[in-house]
Amino acid sequence: MDKNQYFKWYYEPKKASFDEILEDYIELLTKIMSEQSQGRQIILPLSGGLDSRSQAKVLKDLGANVQSYSYEFKDGYPETKIAEKIAQNCGFEFTALKIPKGYLWNKIDDIAKLNGCFSEFTHPRQMAVLEQLKQFNGVFSLGHWGDVFFDRGAPEGIGHADIVPMLLKKMVKPKGMELASILWNTWGLDGTFSDFLISRIEAALANIAIDNVSAKVRAFKTSQWAHRWTTTNLSVFEAAHPITLPYYDDRMCRFICTIPESYLADRKLQIAHLRQDKVLSNITWQAQRPFNLNNYSFNRPPYNLPYRFVNKLQRETNQMFGRHYVQRNWELQFLGDTNDQKLRGFLFSQELNELIPENIVREFYDKFTNLDRVKYSHPISMMLTLALWQKHFNNFSS
Repeated sequence: MDKNQYFKWYYEPKKASFDEILEDYIELLTKIMSEQSQGRQIILPLSGGLDSRSQAKVLKDLGANVQSYSYEFKDGYPETKIAEKIAQNCGFEFTALKIPKGYLWNKIDDIAKLNGCFSEFTHPRQMAVLEQLKQFNGVFSLGHWGDVFFDRGAPEGIGHADIVPMLLKKMVKPKGMELASILWNTWGLDGTFSDFLISRIEAALANIAIDNVSAKVRAFKTSQWAHRWTTTNLSVFEAAHPITLPYYDDRMCRFICTIPESYLADRKLQIAHLRQDKVLSNITWQAQRPFNLNNYSFNRPPYNLPYRFVNKLQRETNQMFGRHYVQRNWELQFLGDTNDQKLRGFLFSQELNELIPENIVREFYDKFTNLDRVKYSHPISMMLTLALWQKHFNNFSS
């Protein structure tokens, strides 16, 4: 099948004031979402962040018929409470969902077939509640990639020579690199995995004719990461209902190419838009909790110390009573005797060991179990993904 590129990223910033750009942004997002929601009931996943909150404001202003929902980890931060406040302010129906412990093992074959094993399985939390999502009616309005478009592409002060090291730091988990390098050598491939990856990054960057570092990095992320990471698991939503993606619209992509980087930095446009609704902007911003869009600049010592102290005390108290504070999905799916038994069943299967020698699997499993669960959870998750790829897609496996 032929593949033709019909859009190339560029950077041609308009000479316009921030208020003019803000007005253009609101008009464009409203137009896109109006077209996508026309005559349809909308299913809106809500979080405590800015992308879905921006969608909620637009849908509220459009008077759309919206069924909203949110989910949180069992024994984790109650993020559904933030989402519920947003929904109440907008007059949306709302459902709070819980991501349970060990759901993965009953759904792992399904998710492998849905995403083709192109990403690891603990990230698309929506798989845990897929059957509940199927009970809703309408089309999804998904806020994917808004956080990349409406923020800095790269930190201030980053030069062209710094781009590749910065991208490596963002893209690659150190223990993932450790596993990849060992497998590269085990499979007898030429050179090193590190050199191969760097050459791929450099080649992709060379195809982006943008001088501004921040804009260039955003274009790289969108052209390289979006389809490899974010887009892959859209198939899970599509298994329930049709999807719409306002930030993926071509008009939004072209609009981003014309906005001065100083206006995109630090979520300025989204925050200014949301501040037009006093109630919405006063609801906690999860990334800056307990602060909101009007006072998040105080999320620094000494202003945030009382919250940090109380939060830590609560977590330690729960830990004393055997309630582990869950921050990541793999903690619910990998930890505990039952989860461990299921996990080992895949990691030490004949199918995976045909691809990865058992001694390598054992090495990383032991490091995950005995050395550092957080750091080694990623290579464990990748080996689990490869085990399912072997099972469902590797026709060369004996």
